[in-house]
Amino acid sequence: MKNITRYLGLALKLLVFLLVLGFALKNSHTVTFYSFLDYMWQAPLIVMLGLAFVLGALTGVLALLPTLFRLRRESARTASAATADMVTHTDIPAV
Repeated sequence: MKNITRYLGLALKLLVFLLVLGFALKNSHTVTFYSFLDYMWQAPLIVMLGLAFVLGALTGVLALLPTLFRLRRESARTASAATADMVTHTDIPAV
């Protein structure tokens, strides 16, 4: 059963790759990106779409970083407090 799942996952990855490759081949014409100060950049459409996707994903990750660090800090603080509480409040008598 594990092999079937692995092969289905591999087939799905191959299908997604072929779909993206076909999309890239169908949209290979050059587009122009106009920016401020009369800056102009020309590249294939798939490059522009890929760049927009990567920049969006990077922006999302950077937006989540402060929350991730805060949660890690709180988790470490809670874990250290729990271990300190376990050490000081035991029912075993000291010898």
